[in-house]
Amino acid sequence: MRIGSEEHKELFCRTFIQGHRPYEPPDMAWPELDEISLARLRAIPVWTMALEVEHSAGTMLAGFSQKEPDPLVRQALELQGYEEARHGRILAYMVQKYGLHVSPRDVSEPPTRAAFVNFGYNECVDSFAGFGIFRLATESKILPDALTSLLSRILIEEARHIVFFVNWIAWDRQRRGLPYPLLQILPALVQYVSAIVRRVKGGSEMAGGGESAAAPGTNGKQDGPILDLFTDVMDGLTPAKFVRACVEENERLMSQFDPRLLRPTFIPTLARIALAILEFFEWLKGGRKTSHEARA
Repeated sequence: MRIGSEEHKELFCRTFIQGHRPYEPPDMAWPELDEISLARLRAIPVWTMALEVEHSAGTMLAGFSQKEPDPLVRQALELQGYEEARHGRILAYMVQKYGLHVSPRDVSEPPTRAAFVNFGYNECVDSFAGFGIFRLATESKILPDALTSLLSRILIEEARHIVFFVNWIAWDRQRRGLPYPLLQILPALVQYVSAIVRRVKGGSEMAGGGESAAAPGTNGKQDGPILDLFTDVMDGLTPAKFVRACVEENERLMSQFDPRLLRPTFIPTLARIALAILEFFEWLKGGRKTSHEARA
């Protein structure tokens, strides 16, 4: 199958459309959480930014999709806009149900191709890290299984979104006269680097923005003892373990798509290189420790 062809367009659009599942936040089986789980959930500092991103993306895609002349591609873009807006509604429902402290700004993006391209590359970066974080959080039981299993459907939808995006951008660039893949490498590289810079900047601005974790029973006020709610689950976490979780979870999710479809490759490739380097240094460190213990 030639990337950018009519067959390619039919495949990535229909795969995305057929993968859609109808539901709304009130339909989901939201569990009641104990005080420790609530405190952990409230201490995670991403909720404000996540709300801003999802609400803005839903509105932006709803407008951008109407400018797409191809009926099938327009249908897929409209559907992604609906799902992004639904993610915003899910987060808003969580905020209300669990008393999360958020203060989102009224952020809006113009309904343009440039805005969608930036958003798509941001999602590729965010999702790769999110896959690993979600896997580690699930394995470490940071939150009850009833909640993480509920939120796993968002993870699957994010995987669908980025696969749709990387195929759409390749098809769209082909439509615009950039034969795949040679002339598309440079713009893709520039966009990925820009997305990484945006996320590093956003992470710096967000650092320290989470709710302080007060002891259970203090109603979230800071007049009680402050707990380090994540000490137990962070025990033994190394950079290599985190990157490995990202790589393996990304591979697991991506393996579920038709092999003819493109997948994001830039971030996973960088991660595999980083993982090899980290594992090498861990091996060196382990060897030195063994030698030191033998001499002792």
